[in-house]
Amino acid sequence: MDRQKEIRDFLVSRRGRVSPQQVGLPALGTHRRVPGLRREEVALLAGVSVDYYVRLERGRLAGASDSVLDAVADALHLDEAERSHLFALARASGGGGLAAGEDGVPEGVQRVLDAMGSAPAFVWNRRLDLVAANHLGYALYAPLLGAASAGPTNIARFKFLDPAARSFFYDWETSIRNTVALLRTGAGMMPDDQGMKDLVQELSAASEPFARCWRDHDVRLHWSGVKEYEHPAVGRLSLPFETLTLPGRPDLMLSVLTPDPGSECEQRVRQLSDWADAHPTLVPLG
Repeated sequence: MDRQKEIRDFLVSRRGRVSPQQVGLPALGTHRRVPGLRREEVALLAGVSVDYYVRLERGRLAGASDSVLDAVADALHLDEAERSHLFALARASGGGGLAAGEDGVPEGVQRVLDAMGSAPAFVWNRRLDLVAANHLGYALYAPLLGAASAGPTNIARFKFLDPAARSFFYDWETSIRNTVALLRTGAGMMPDDQGMKDLVQELSAASEPFARCWRDHDVRLHWSGVKEYEHPAVGRLSLPFETLTLPGRPDLMLSVLTPDPGSECEQRVRQLSDWADAHPTLVPLG
């Protein structure tokens, strides 16, 4: 992942999605050489010189002020995730990228996970490695734990390289797009992380769907939503989730999946707990 190329491709892809009409500019000329906005038009909307915007789009974000980055984000109609990604790329250009911490989680975090006895909960890093979980979290992701792969259990590697993923994740196509967007977000935050580079290279070479999604340069945040699975032991699970960054460990995220009270899914989570208790060799303790 060449840092300047990453910035250039991201900005070019975003301005390619914005038409002059969307930003109140006349679409002059019948033959526009580029889709979306021209660089001159982005510069006009952001209130900077054309030469300066060209410099930014060539990957030279180091030293760009927050106000300039905000102006460019506004001009390109970036959403919250895309705006955060642009700022992360700028920080990385100035040597301020996020560094991966030590492997595993602090003992106190594991105790918190284990205390969540009625909901699957797990900790994952920006590479989407499953770092830690409670008993129900491991039960939920039992198909991943049994997958044959080198290194840590990795959600992205399972989704793209294991055929079982297509039946485990209820809407696999949507799921893979979200996964690649999360990895792209993490790569922007951790541009010097060798593990991230190796994973992206591996999946790009081994999976055409990954390579296709990676070329889209989509990014996303992952604070809340619904995860849907077709678990081989209990069937369909539709689980609302909340995610937060661990204090002092911005490279790690904690996700808790809580079924709606009184729902059929809540009953199936109880069945999942019973199944996990009955299969201790398949589901490790948290």
